[in-house]
Amino acid sequence: MTVTTHERFNLRTLDDLRDKLQVLGIEIPLSEDLSVLTDEVRLGRLTAWNRLAVHPMEGFDSLPDGAPSPLSFRRYHRFASGGAALIWFEATAVLREARSNPGQLWLHEGNVKAFERIVRETKRAGIDATGHEPIMVMQLTHSGRYSKPEGIPQPIIAQRSGVLDPTHSLPDDYPVVTDDYLNRLQDTYVDAARLAAQAGFDGIDIKACHGYLIAELLAARGRDGRYGGPLENRTRLLREVLARLSAEVAGAFPTSRLNAYDGYDRRWGWGVSEEDPTVPDLEEPRWLLEELASVGVPVVNITLGNPYFNPHVSRPYDFPVAGAQAPAEHPLEGVRRFIDVTAQLQKALPHLPLIGTGYGWLRHLFPYVAAGAAERGWVTLVGQGRGSLAYPDSVLDILHRGSMDPEKCCVSCSACSQIMRDGARVGCVVRDSEVYGHEYRRGRRSAFDAAD
Repeated sequence: MTVTTHERFNLRTLDDLRDKLQVLGIEIPLSEDLSVLTDEVRLGRLTAWNRLAVHPMEGFDSLPDGAPSPLSFRRYHRFASGGAALIWFEATAVLREARSNPGQLWLHEGNVKAFERIVRETKRAGIDATGHEPIMVMQLTHSGRYSKPEGIPQPIIAQRSGVLDPTHSLPDDYPVVTDDYLNRLQDTYVDAARLAAQAGFDGIDIKACHGYLIAELLAARGRDGRYGGPLENRTRLLREVLARLSAEVAGAFPTSRLNAYDGYDRRWGWGVSEEDPTVPDLEEPRWLLEELASVGVPVVNITLGNPYFNPHVSRPYDFPVAGAQAPAEHPLEGVRRFIDVTAQLQKALPHLPLIGTGYGWLRHLFPYVAAGAAERGWVTLVGQGRGSLAYPDSVLDILHRGSMDPEKCCVSCSACSQIMRDGARVGCVVRDSEVYGHEYRRGRRSAFDAAD
């Protein structure tokens, strides 16, 4: 029987991990041979020079016009110099009203030159450090019910949700976004994608995860009109925008960071069993992936959960954000869920490269699990999010030393998430404390002041 008690990381060796998995009754793949992580991977017309990626991690440190700031440039220089073959750029809003934070990046005609510069300098940093130019994917987003462009919640919701509406204290008559708005949003995404391609990004991600607008549409079974009800309607906005990108935007491939499993009631959740919301049902996500491949999507980034509602599903951790409780499940249950869901989809679609996530809690043992999954064909590339904030040169250490330094790894303390919740600029409080220790303290003071 599987033990479900939450436990903080206390593993030093691979044997410690093996022993813990045996005690818990959990199976995850392991390999001491890391050579598979050095393989080149073909992604459409481009080639990643290894299997390791950086996931999108928002800094919320834009300039007032939404352009990247010096801290943004610093973050991506560190990622590129650290050896990742693919850098999935952070969520960047397509409209002012679509921002989840006043400091979220926002791409528009007035600041596209700044994005050109950050792409150019990031790629140069990669070449200088490794001899290879990283593939860069722009993530375009509409924050939907998590929109907070001026620092105050201004939800734009795709459906009424018995799970999520109470967390926002939304009244019964709160309006649902109209089909006309979503029709216009298609053009907005395409226009932003053209700007991203102009800036030099290699790929354009239409973000469809973590409870944001398009992700919420995927589960909008109770919605009327052309964007709700049947599967074809619920997936329409994502499919049609990506098809348009494939046909209309030259120089950059279309893609998506896609939730495969929300982890709450199927009436409002995607990829969820009708009988038990703790159990994934991947029939609809698998169908959608096939559809995306058919319109020229060469790679998809798979993720799970909603960081505002069930953050342990999105990223297993040691410590929750302030006011939250540690989940009942062991973090290794969360790691296994990520691996199993991605594996099921990758085995069903071997022709479509998938990027896996959810490995961060493993710290310095991450590469052995990543290699085990890649060896078995359960995933094509593996990325780190918060782990890259903490340890941006981890990829070079994996490739050249064959190991990660435990003293540099993310400790899954959720402080980077806490900074985000508190409205300060985001980075690693533990490993980059000279820059972000102050931000953490500032954010906590602001939160306490607001509470008073």
